[in-house]
Amino acid sequence: MVRSVRKQKPFKAFASQFSGRVVLPDDPGFDEARAVFNGMIDKRPALIAQCTSPADVTAALAYALGQGLEIAVRSGGHSVAGMSSVEGGAVIDVRPMKEIHIDTEQHIGRVGAGVTWGEFDQAAQEHGLATTGGRVSTTGVAGFTLGGGSGWLERTYGLACDNLLAVELVLADGRPVRATAQELPDLFWALHGGGGNYGVATAFEFMLHPVGPLVHAGLMIWPMASATDLAHGFRDFVATMPDEVGTGLVFLTGPPEPFIPPHLQGQPVCAIAVCYYGPIDDGEAVLAPLRALAPEVDLVQPMPYVEFQKMLDDPPGMRNYWSASYLFALSDDAIATVLKSSSDVPSPLTQNILFPWGGAVARVREKDTPMAQRDAAWIYHPFAVWQSPFDDAANIEWAKGAIADMQHFSSGGTYLNFIGDEGQSRIEAAFGPSYTRLRDLKWRYDKHNVFHLNQNIKV
Repeated sequence: MVRSVRKQKPFKAFASQFSGRVVLPDDPGFDEARAVFNGMIDKRPALIAQCTSPADVTAALAYALGQGLEIAVRSGGHSVAGMSSVEGGAVIDVRPMKEIHIDTEQHIGRVGAGVTWGEFDQAAQEHGLATTGGRVSTTGVAGFTLGGGSGWLERTYGLACDNLLAVELVLADGRPVRATAQELPDLFWALHGGGGNYGVATAFEFMLHPVGPLVHAGLMIWPMASATDLAHGFRDFVATMPDEVGTGLVFLTGPPEPFIPPHLQGQPVCAIAVCYYGPIDDGEAVLAPLRALAPEVDLVQPMPYVEFQKMLDDPPGMRNYWSASYLFALSDDAIATVLKSSSDVPSPLTQNILFPWGGAVARVREKDTPMAQRDAAWIYHPFAVWQSPFDDAANIEWAKGAIADMQHFSSGGTYLNFIGDEGQSRIEAAFGPSYTRLRDLKWRYDKHNVFHLNQNIKV
């Protein structure tokens, strides 16, 4: 079958104008090329077009559409629902687009769509600069930013999308365009959280800010017996902490690492991940209220920002199911509900997380981006991770139960980068009143819904 495809005139014409690499199912490296972050996803595309330029994207799109192939767009491959791949279709893979340019005078970073946050952070930090990036360094810049982009720096500098100066993309009809606040401003607005609905992004330009290179950051860990007092103390800390603190409260199983005391390894524990990126001399005083909560393990210290950005990295190939909800407040009952679901996780790899929002995230007017409920105070994020397919049902059931138990406290909104395929109502809730405008723009730029393997805006 593959040999016959290679001999077909349309494929030969496509291959002759494609400067990247086309990977077909019987090619060496096909399994490596099709693998994505979530080990539950095992799709076999008909072809993977590894694009090196916008012209490659245009050629791959034209060929795939001409052959009637369903299209997926892949960068970092972290879509938990597996939307970065497609069974029997064409994957437009932009990972070879690795351009990075840091303008140290204008504080602008230009990156290709295949760049990961670890690569971008490393290049920017050589000049003491950064923008809000993923909390996992292997996450792709493209999908993360187009979905909004929540990260440690957000309370001072806003979401990743709030720092966009330009997005270059190839539309469904093959046209390369550049969207900015002045050029195609409606499209530019939609790309601030509207996901991959409008085209294949090929490059981004971001505002950069002075950060690091040293920050006060790391983990503090407590036994689960301290969870209630810790959660209340953390809530009090969040209420008064400066915007230069990025943090999260995490319930997990103590890993078998040298920095974890033996009696906590394999046991439920609670942790605070924290990054203070204000003046380095102020770090001890700012974080003193957390230390007053008497952590049993305290790994917070001055460290390179790029090292902290890697601290929560998980290896690819694990099985994942995630969900999320916004909370306008973290009540005592909400805390108790999170602790209850944290006490019966079926996998030692699972985490149950509370991220405080606010600061610059909430200061952006809701009409300026498609994302609804930017004034939410917290994101609740049950994050199920496990290894064996025989445990799929138990772990998915746990995550669904955890999010269902929190519905009473939820605002009804959600952050789409933190969830899988949870139905159209969740997508509409994430955008609220902006959904109608997004749908109109979808009709304008992709009325045939070519780009539908995403958190889809339906036309």
